[in-house]
Amino acid sequence: MPRGCWPIPMPLVAQSADGSWSSSLFGSVNECTGWAWGARALGCLHRKDRETPPPCSRSPQPQGLQRPTRLRTRVASARALVQPEVEELEPAPSGPGSQVAEKHELGRLQYSLDYDFQSGQLLVGILQAEGLAALDLGGSSDPYVRVYLLPDKRRRHETKVHRQTLNPHFGENFAFKVPYVELGGRVLVMAVYDFDRFSRNDAIGEVRIPMSSVDLGRPVLAWRELQAAPREEEKLGDICFSLRYVPTAGKLTVIVLEAKNLKKMDVGGLSDPYVKVHLLQGGKKVRKKKTTIKKNTLNPYYNEAFSFEVPCDQVQKVQVELTVLDYDKLGKNEAIGRVAVGAAAGGAGLRHWADMLASPRRPIAQWHSLRPPDRARPLPAP
Repeated sequence: MPRGCWPIPMPLVAQSADGSWSSSLFGSVNECTGWAWGARALGCLHRKDRETPPPCSRSPQPQGLQRPTRLRTRVASARALVQPEVEELEPAPSGPGSQVAEKHELGRLQYSLDYDFQSGQLLVGILQAEGLAALDLGGSSDPYVRVYLLPDKRRRHETKVHRQTLNPHFGENFAFKVPYVELGGRVLVMAVYDFDRFSRNDAIGEVRIPMSSVDLGRPVLAWRELQAAPREEEKLGDICFSLRYVPTAGKLTVIVLEAKNLKKMDVGGLSDPYVKVHLLQGGKKVRKKKTTIKKNTLNPYYNEAFSFEVPCDQVQKVQVELTVLDYDKLGKNEAIGRVAVGAAAGGAGLRHWADMLASPRRPIAQWHSLRPPDRARPLPAP
């Protein structure tokens, strides 16, 4: 080491497998004592918005130092050897969706709330958003906002789509007719989506506000951070069938009517669907029927009837399971989704079964959404 020089500890920074950062003092950088002011000024160089170091008031400037010329050259060489501070390290963005605001990963939304007591309406204003995540390959998004009041997700409003912007100004207002006494049990959802003309629109984030936490005695104007939207289950399609039970004859009839919007299973973007109908007792399959195969369609029409012998004292102990499958001539037939109805089915399956028993000898038709095959089977009846 040259005379008059001392080691300056240099922090080395490493990133672990889980994405966190750690630092350790390892090695040293030699600087001469004649440049003490310049070496201590290195801390000022870590600021991203400074190209040259400002004077440091803590250390006296050595006499004869030509700060505009000699210090700039000397410090620039040392700057390349010193790692940045740990707290200033940020992973570099990569790929679509990574160009986001510094503090707001998904962005934030400004909205307004008010209640019109005369008309009994909740007034929701979607004002603007800023710092939205970029989901398009060009580093931008085409955002719009979907507004609805849970648990009623069918009645919803949507803003206009704003093209190629991460800071859209919406300025739109929507009204929900809800009695004030019922408003406390509702949850307002404002979900921001990226519009895509040729595929499914992607969720950027959402804001959920339990209305029980809002004081509507005066208008509300606020900003809220967007949170990741709950992942929606993959749509498998819907099936319509009717149930008919004749107690005197002990006869249960299932008529498979049609299906729509089935999941694409074949390479060509279609499917060859057919339906298996199982009668279960104690969780075990005791009877099986199946429809004909409909080629190259996602919206098959069947209108095929199947009958099962079910005594009156057993009708509350059986279940019916319908499975939609895609026929494959060369390989294994794949299940698209299932529906279960019966006393142990729960949800829409239980309601359909109860309606059938309440109207003997009459066919009761109903649409059901298909569930994943491993989640649709009911529990064994006691």
